[in-house]
Amino acid sequence: MYGYECIARQLKEMGITHAFGLTSDDTLLLIGTLETVGIAYISARHETNAVAMAEGYAAATDKLGLAIIGRGPAMTNSIHGAAYAAKARSRVLILYGDAPINPGPMVWGPDVKTVDANAMLTSAGLKVFLAVTANSLPDVLIDAARVAMDGQPAALLLPTDVQRAELSTNDPVVKDIHAASPPARLPRPAAVKAAVDQIGKSKRPLIVAGIGAHRAGARDAIEALARRAGALIVTSAKAKDMFRGSPYYLGVLGSFSFAVTRLGAEQADCVIAFGAGLNRRTTSSGGAFPATAPIIQVDTDAAVIGRWLACDIAIAADARVAAEAMLAILPERNAKDKPFHAESMLNEIAQFDPQSEFRPAHTAHTVDPRALAIALDRLLPEKRNLVYDAGNFLGVYPYVAAPDAANIKLTVDFVSIGIGLGVAIGTSVARPDTVTVLFVGDGGFLMAMSEIETAARQNLPLIIVLMNDCAYGAEMHFLKLNQLSTASAVFPDIDFAAVAVQFGFEAHTVRSMSDLEALGDTLRGSSGPLLLDCKINPAVEAPFIAEPPGGVALPSDAHRL
Repeated sequence: MYGYECIARQLKEMGITHAFGLTSDDTLLLIGTLETVGIAYISARHETNAVAMAEGYAAATDKLGLAIIGRGPAMTNSIHGAAYAAKARSRVLILYGDAPINPGPMVWGPDVKTVDANAMLTSAGLKVFLAVTANSLPDVLIDAARVAMDGQPAALLLPTDVQRAELSTNDPVVKDIHAASPPARLPRPAAVKAAVDQIGKSKRPLIVAGIGAHRAGARDAIEALARRAGALIVTSAKAKDMFRGSPYYLGVLGSFSFAVTRLGAEQADCVIAFGAGLNRRTTSSGGAFPATAPIIQVDTDAAVIGRWLACDIAIAADARVAAEAMLAILPERNAKDKPFHAESMLNEIAQFDPQSEFRPAHTAHTVDPRALAIALDRLLPEKRNLVYDAGNFLGVYPYVAAPDAANIKLTVDFVSIGIGLGVAIGTSVARPDTVTVLFVGDGGFLMAMSEIETAARQNLPLIIVLMNDCAYGAEMHFLKLNQLSTASAVFPDIDFAAVAVQFGFEAHTVRSMSDLEALGDTLRGSSGPLLLDCKINPAVEAPFIAEPPGGVALPSDAHRL
């Protein structure tokens, strides 16, 4: 058995069913062998998108996302996706082709693909492994996979001569790549008592639930705590819709919030954060709730507590276990001591209409993106996954609901545009029975547009909502804020629908709300691939644009020479 055959067989034994990548001369033997062992290989059109697909697949399945990439230029092409996966702490393993360990004399000239792979991949945030012999392949592959499964994206370099060398055995090494789950971290009783005492002094407590609370399965415990304490619940952006349907849920806190959410948070006299980092987006750069409100922060990772916002009481524990511990000793309150649960407040939450917060700014040829999103929330299939790229269009984020936090993916960890299409494709591959809806701006879409061919070739259940303002929208608004020309951020209108049709998509252009409403049956019945080129009003600015640091205008004389 040769090295490349060993890798393929070992991947199969590890439970890998899908791989993403681009064929290269230093990986083609491995890729060509995958199908023979029963692993589906999805060929992308750009290496960074292949890594993004693996990341989307991993996030949607909680399994290992596998990408196979060549060396040299292929590796450098993949770095954007690799850095994003590292920032997102995703379960991603990238197998890279590598130069031979023993190249022999270079009779045909220099190796033009040479790069410092270890330095490049390490700087992107990956843990790097190298297979130096064929016989070491099974064990080093398992070691790299275990690191990736622990949330540290890993890269395994596979020299071509190692791949082509023969092993002394034909039997794969069968080892479980899943590390044993540690027991839930228990809170210190003194910390729980201190938190409960602080909550008891408050009249309007606010619970902030982050993605850590979702992963801990803490919804029921947190909702019960809110009921007992008279608290309202908000989430971080990544935990959006975790409490969908709860009478106490106000929505996403911070940069992506409704005005009603911000008003509720501004009344809080105590904040209890479960599995939420309290970063600048969650707290609107620290201004989401009163500075006088004491903060109780719960997280399994003690290093996260107080990292971005000082807290008064720290509880290093599992979110669910900590909430249950608080609930066990928190006394019940009288209704009059729960002003956040007053009938008028709960009715206001139940009857809240997002449309009431703005006056639609449609033009003769464009639509208000907020009104568009509200209509799409009604017209899209109710059973859906949502994936968001980055950009000014993210102002629509609170307006479209997912069934649960598990069905939503916000790809802003590297604050990059263009990564979302690959992530959406990986999500679609992972969840073929559910439509995945990608929201992406025209700038980000143009960076990754070649992958719509991949989506069409794979016949994926994907709907792309292209929020097309003919601009780099965020940059355009930042330039306006600083009274500079926007010419560098504004572009011609492109007929993306016509382009998508040529790639095999069903595609439509939306310039008015009536255009969208006419597509109601198409959207409700679509399994994709489908693209909507939605021409949106570029004047509508996302709320987070005005927040620092981007929203801090330069001094009036800063542009003088």
